[in-house]
Amino acid sequence: MLRKLMPFFAASLLAACSNLDTSRIAPPQTANRPAEAQVRVSYVTFRTLDPAQALTEAGVLRIPVEAKRPMPAVVIVHGSAGVDSRGPAYAADLNAAGIATLEIDMWAARNIASPADRPKGVPLTLPDAYGAFKLLAANPAIDAKRIGITGFSWGGVVSMLTATSPYSEKYLGKDARFAAHAPNYPVCWVYNRVPGYEFKQFTGAPVLIQAGEIDTYDQPDTCPALVKSLGEAGGKIVTLKMYPGAGHGWDRTEPAMTIEDPYAHLGRGGKVLMENNPAVASTSRAATVAFFRCSLGLGGCP
Repeated sequence: MLRKLMPFFAASLLAACSNLDTSRIAPPQTANRPAEAQVRVSYVTFRTLDPAQALTEAGVLRIPVEAKRPMPAVVIVHGSAGVDSRGPAYAADLNAAGIATLEIDMWAARNIASPADRPKGVPLTLPDAYGAFKLLAANPAIDAKRIGITGFSWGGVVSMLTATSPYSEKYLGKDARFAAHAPNYPVCWVYNRVPGYEFKQFTGAPVLIQAGEIDTYDQPDTCPALVKSLGEAGGKIVTLKMYPGAGHGWDRTEPAMTIEDPYAHLGRGGKVLMENNPAVASTSRAATVAFFRCSLGLGGCP
């Protein structure tokens, strides 16, 4: 099964991580990135937790060599277009902070080659995230109580929904949960409006939402309105950062592209521009790392 999955996975991940050798990497040093970290890289497989049709899924596990063990970890979940430049960029910064990462490929396990072929709804891929959690929790190098999750667009929605008790208890039971959630541009209009996307009854773990004011999935006030609607309980755990001038996919370094999505424009459907914004990308990565450092017990809390 690993041989079947790896051609899909390698084509996407290795293209984004072309500096990998067989065991270690050191992320490139630039003015806006943390200091380099030596990282041990492993290609892994795990079973998703779908009781109806469990899949064997591939992932890249990065363990900072010098981090104190057991260390915290973060699951990284891609968007509709699959694995791209975003995952390795966030992984490098998290690894430099002493946090292990597991970047998963949900599409290879389903033989999906195009966003048009993605599953009908994000809840169908929640078993993938929870399967990744279980893989990390079983690793002696990882602290099972300090596993977070982050993601982009589709993966951002995964990061949102895994913060709710009904889904968490369905797949992990009452004794385990993700410790922190950091979704990027997670299509704010959909929550508590579309069945299966209920964002309430929280696990209690903190959530950092980062979204752009010109993201055409939403309106500029959609994400703030969502957070306001959560009341006192939601206000205690959910933090929102809105970025002026940022649209959907601001942290992709691939060429800009325009897509058609039925979920765009508050569900009316239409075009979405995905374009890199380097300044916002740098700020959002730093905010993500700071959030996980604080939430996963590495200090630096405001």
